[in-house]
Amino acid sequence: MLKLQPTPHLVLRTEAGNRYLPLAGSSCWTIGRSEDNNFVLPDRWISRNHAMLQRMENGEFYLIDLGSRNGSFVNGRRVSIPVTLQNGDRLTFGQTELAFSCQSSLDAAKDDEDSDDFTATAALHVRRLISVMVVDIRSFTVLTRQLEDHILSEVIGSWFRQSGEILRSHGSWVDKYIGDAVMAVWFHSTQKVSNQEVIQIFQALSALHQVTEDLSQRYPLPFPLRIGAGVNTGYAMVGNTGSGDRPDYTALGDTVNAAFRLESSTKEIGMDIALGETTYQHLSAIGASEAPFQAYTVNLKGYDSPTLTYASTFAHLHKFLHRKRQDP
Repeated sequence: MLKLQPTPHLVLRTEAGNRYLPLAGSSCWTIGRSEDNNFVLPDRWISRNHAMLQRMENGEFYLIDLGSRNGSFVNGRRVSIPVTLQNGDRLTFGQTELAFSCQSSLDAAKDDEDSDDFTATAALHVRRLISVMVVDIRSFTVLTRQLEDHILSEVIGSWFRQSGEILRSHGSWVDKYIGDAVMAVWFHSTQKVSNQEVIQIFQALSALHQVTEDLSQRYPLPFPLRIGAGVNTGYAMVGNTGSGDRPDYTALGDTVNAAFRLESSTKEIGMDIALGETTYQHLSAIGASEAPFQAYTVNLKGYDSPTLTYASTFAHLHKFLHRKRQDP
């Protein structure tokens, strides 16, 4: 007999009874007062775009405050950075409280210890050419120690919200928030990355840097907010993965892993952006030689041999994109 886990959901307790908000059909749900949210809560203490729930490919759920004025709380504690949710957690937005319900695979296994029931796992993957961008906030741990919680929550929440808007407006199909980083994926045709797609990726990266600078000027931070980025292009297995009623569209494989390692390498070489060799080749096709991307040999964690990367600063990237806009 096949037994599926209950659909993860939020429970909103009202005078008319409990209202169930299913977390299904997507991997990202927004919460707020505005009608454009997935879950609209008519509470005047809630911001128009208040918070977001994100389901990761491993089935975990994250709560991300989107820079709300009055904050988001989990079990009475204000959320400053994306936090993993546990079954039964109390979520508070303004004067509205919801309960998070998600029976994990481990819990389901415990319930079925004496039976042969199991949870179906859906996994349908295809090999696709993709570009992966990983953007990380520099010195984030230091920032959390020096900044008051409510300011930290506003800054990081605003950064995540605006980053998501930028990525989606520049053609990214998937974006995930992981701790103090965001990952974006662009899907290409079978064998070719178009010039327009390349420009979109680097325009998005430039816009992310600009948003970061704007936030630094808007808030009283102990030091300027900075980001680093890794961009890698290659083939990966992409598609739905997850258990039963919780499929998640994601990308898996070395192309994705290398993007994270390339971002980390920017700290080693003292640059802002590190590109994989294939990404640089596509950029070269539209005139990357005009931009001062320099070749470096780096030792990426988990790789046996040194890796060639091409690195630059945001200042030089801005100049390169400005020149491309002026091209006839």
